[in-house]
Amino acid sequence: MGDQHFLIDDRVIDRIIRYASLESNDTVLEIGAGTGNLTKSLAKHVSNVIAIESDLSLVEKLEYLSLPNVKVIQGDALKVEFPKFDKIVSNLPYSISSDITFKLLKHNFKLGVLMYQHEFAKRMVATAGMKNYGRLSIVTQYFAEIQIMEIIPNSALYPQPEVKSAIVRIVPHTPQLEGFDKDFFLELVAAVFTQRRKQMKNVIINAAKMMNLGDAEKLIEMLPQEIMSKRPEKLSPEELAVLSNLIYKVHHEAPTI
Repeated sequence: MGDQHFLIDDRVIDRIIRYASLESNDTVLEIGAGTGNLTKSLAKHVSNVIAIESDLSLVEKLEYLSLPNVKVIQGDALKVEFPKFDKIVSNLPYSISSDITFKLLKHNFKLGVLMYQHEFAKRMVATAGMKNYGRLSIVTQYFAEIQIMEIIPNSALYPQPEVKSAIVRIVPHTPQLEGFDKDFFLELVAAVFTQRRKQMKNVIINAAKMMNLGDAEKLIEMLPQEIMSKRPEKLSPEELAVLSNLIYKVHHEAPTI
């Protein structure tokens, strides 16, 4: 069972279904399907549900439900290659929240409704300058519109978690920057936030070493100096995206700098 907490409150499940704006022809991905309480409700509303579950005993329970439009995949959701899907609706195991969110945002989908720890959800919507603002805030907000829909009482889950949970709605949007490289942006943000309290000039020097970007001093000369004097935790997702785009273009147009 690990850190999985199963949804047992039908009222919460009904609200999750409503938040997901399900359509009859949707293919829905569910990660950490558990005992199938949410799975059964999803199956009533859409044409296909792809349920990923790592625990073999829970996979057997899901298969025993014999739902004709549900495909059960046994495996680690961080390692399984996701099939094509329209929406993601899941009560996620806490321990994979961060990694699974970054993985999901590399895929094209219409909408997600996910349950997270409340503190994790607050990090997703944190803005520049806030204590809990960081890599997660920047990546999720740059690639999607994030909204905390409601806080869930512990009694809605079994076994009851020690912390509050939250339902989060994710609506992806496409970056507008021309030539934007998503993987490079993700790598740069990860490198930058290992040193969030240094000035960006020093951050770029270290990031250049980590990412093999060549001569960091020459690179810095080509970047906006007003950003170089700020700290990463003060930069908006859009500012970091513009910076990523500039560094990517400089590095790829002049790889020997």
